[in-house]
Amino acid sequence: MSDRNGERSRGRRVAGVGVLVVVLAVVGAASLAVGARALSPLEVWHGLFAAAGSDQRLTEITLIVQTVRVPRTVLAIVAGVALGVGGALIQGFTRNPIADTGLLGVNSGASFAVVSAILLFGLSNPYQYVWFAFLGAAAAGVVVFGLASIGRVAGSPLTLALVGQGITVFLAAMTTAVALSDQASLNALRFWNEASVAGVGFDVIWPVTVFVAAGLVLALSTLPALNLLNLGDDVARGLGVNTALSRTAGIAAITVLAGAATAACGPIAFLGLMVAHVARYLTGPDYRWLVPYAGLLGAVVLLACDIVGRVVIRPGELQAGVVVALAGAPFFAALVWRGKFRKT
Repeated sequence: MSDRNGERSRGRRVAGVGVLVVVLAVVGAASLAVGARALSPLEVWHGLFAAAGSDQRLTEITLIVQTVRVPRTVLAIVAGVALGVGGALIQGFTRNPIADTGLLGVNSGASFAVVSAILLFGLSNPYQYVWFAFLGAAAAGVVVFGLASIGRVAGSPLTLALVGQGITVFLAAMTTAVALSDQASLNALRFWNEASVAGVGFDVIWPVTVFVAAGLVLALSTLPALNLLNLGDDVARGLGVNTALSRTAGIAAITVLAGAATAACGPIAFLGLMVAHVARYLTGPDYRWLVPYAGLLGAVVLLACDIVGRVVIRPGELQAGVVVALAGAPFFAALVWRGKFRKT
């Protein structure tokens, strides 16, 4: 009987992955069609595969699709997957149900690196300072994890959370100080904090995708150990898990994933938090399924929020990060209320 239940559960999970892939394809197609100028499916098809010609209208459609909507759709998928997987991993490795990728100081590290690079080197092109953003995010993650590994309670989830919050506050203050001393840095910080998937070309997207792919490979390799770590460190050690190595690999994967996504489109809050909880509701606590679900859900949610942002204030746009935050804040409040309600 247990074997049958296991097969049914596996079948449902596989079917769920298929459904999410289909939903992602549908939302991706909608992302190509929806905008300040709505396009029909036929126009989208032409814009994807036709070259610019003598027809001015068709040439305009081709430019809109190929140079504006395709890059932002691809970036939303890549960043959504990265943040979704990162959110699920950090909740697992810290055993903190309200943890988000910003917990490691990744967002604040990237922001500080961007304004510092602009102040010191006069950079103005996103392709130039995206590398500093990634380095800043990675450095912040390394510092947080290094400090959390020192002392009598080294490596505990609480220590990691406290150190991460302290570094985040410090870097946020330093970022503000730098930005207020230089107008160009302040302007870049404003653009950065918008957390938008628009306006980024494939010269940035492809390198970021390589880092995200590497982070995903590293993340997937930690999933069996992560399941055991959530039974407790003592149990995991008894079953042969090298807890220090597994946790280090997990934190490295989170840093690479969140750092790459943040470097490309700015700090997007709440996304990893939301989709990790939805994925857990759909799959249960098995991270071998929870993490892929969270990645697909992250891509779907970020794409959907980007589409909503294009529609609500037409002909203007509301940045995807703003829409995610507007949805995520009530979701976070509901999680807190639900936890308190269960305790009473």
